[in-house]
Amino acid sequence: MKILVCISHVPDTTSKINFADNDTKFDTNGVQFVINPNDEFGLTRAMWFKEKQGANVTVVNVGGPETEPTLRKALAIGADAAIRVNTDAKDGFQVAKELANIVNEGGYDLVIAGRESIDYNGGMVPGMIAALTNANFVTNCISLEVDGINATAMREIDGGKETVSTSLPLVIGGQKGLVEESDLRIPNMRGIMMARQKPLSVVEPTNASTETSTVKFEKPAPKGAVTLVDADNVDELINLLHNEAKAI
Repeated sequence: MKILVCISHVPDTTSKINFADNDTKFDTNGVQFVINPNDEFGLTRAMWFKEKQGANVTVVNVGGPETEPTLRKALAIGADAAIRVNTDAKDGFQVAKELANIVNEGGYDLVIAGRESIDYNGGMVPGMIAALTNANFVTNCISLEVDGINATAMREIDGGKETVSTSLPLVIGGQKGLVEESDLRIPNMRGIMMARQKPLSVVEPTNASTETSTVKFEKPAPKGAVTLVDADNVDELINLLHNEAKAI
């Protein structure tokens, strides 16, 4: 089984976020980048298929040279090879078309993507890849088993979980639950050394068109002042909630 794991290069959630050029561009200065957490769950599941079923695992990213350390980390975790599509990720449709081209050319049986990335939270790329490659699709996936060309997946739905049967080729949008957090892997020294010898191919883009463009970024409004009310002053609390906070 050939597996392709899509890797997003995203800011660490502890990074301080700023914008440049009159709030039209994300300022990367001083920002630490990591593997998108939803993608990391998917990569760990792919490692299970590699170890238990002999699958071959390739990781892929759409981005410039600055994303290669993130791909090298994925290789150190255990992926067999990496592909970088040499263009900036501009919007979900453009990224999906570039990734779909990789899927079609590589003949992958299973594509594992994160349900969404934690930077833009678009949640659209996995479904677009499935549509562009004529593959089956399961999103919000929290469990996946593959037997031959048949697959059984579990996904979160409103108020519960749903188990579905499908077949390869398959694209999933994975998330927390696909593996346990305790199963996530930290690259060891041996893995890091081996990653230096694994192939990282740079592929020129198809120059897919973009359907959206960024007009402006805006930070959330700062939190307002806090008013403390004595526990026994219920009338004052009700007055503030009604007249000031407009909550009741």
